[in-house]
Amino acid sequence: MRLLERDDTGGVRLTEDLPSNKIPPYAILSHTWGPEEVLFRDMTDGTGKNKASYAKIRFCGDQAWRDGLKFFWVDTCCIDKSDSAELQHALNSMFHWYRSAVKCYVYLADVSTHQHGDGSGWQPAFRESRWFSRGWTLQELIAPTIVEFISKEGERLGDKESLEQEIHDITGIPRKAFQGVPLSDFSVAERMRWIEKRDTKYEEDKVYSLFGIFDVHMPVLYGEGRQKALKRLQDKVHEDYLYLAKLWPTDPRDPHVEKERIELAKGGLLADAYRWVF
Repeated sequence: MRLLERDDTGGVRLTEDLPSNKIPPYAILSHTWGPEEVLFRDMTDGTGKNKASYAKIRFCGDQAWRDGLKFFWVDTCCIDKSDSAELQHALNSMFHWYRSAVKCYVYLADVSTHQHGDGSGWQPAFRESRWFSRGWTLQELIAPTIVEFISKEGERLGDKESLEQEIHDITGIPRKAFQGVPLSDFSVAERMRWIEKRDTKYEEDKVYSLFGIFDVHMPVLYGEGRQKALKRLQDKVHEDYLYLAKLWPTDPRDPHVEKERIELAKGGLLADAYRWVF
């Protein structure tokens, strides 16, 4: 995983590709793509500052710095999409990267806090923001513990907790899903519905953006089409369910009762064996 590092003068540079056990605390940016995005090659050749969207990169770095974080992550800058192996790893790791972030900043380029002529404030634009209709932002809403919403002027609108009811009304996603409840508590059909009204640039991404929602890892095969990608996802979810069913022929929420039942039925367990299992 590469990160962006801000120095005490406001300068930003890419780190090397860090191993998972060497990743420092970091903030993460969630946004929708616009014109002149700063890409990985722009960061490596030093031309990124000349692009219009560098403003949100600077904002993310400055906000992370104010929050005591030296490092931050932005998808457009930190993933070398010309490397197919790296892209595949990134798409399968995305949910984990967002979940591991100290803070997630949602930059809403289409929501302004400037005075509106009708006196309605920023709330109507917030409800209609493109961010809520994008496929990849589903996991970026659910995975992080702290999600802060930011206007295009860089002003804080609220967070996932304070805006919980509004987010539920906009997305239809149960409030419990924002509160850290295990996603396995929601049925497969219910989680599938969360993506129905969302769009992606590539049709396969509507499926690939669900990897973290279903806790699966799959090869990314652009060109296969949405239906084939969905079939592969459904088969993988079913396969994982069958593996769990073999591990847990009884209620998995009460393993101690199950251990006692097996001990009574089988005349006891080898201590080292059952300690390893638990």
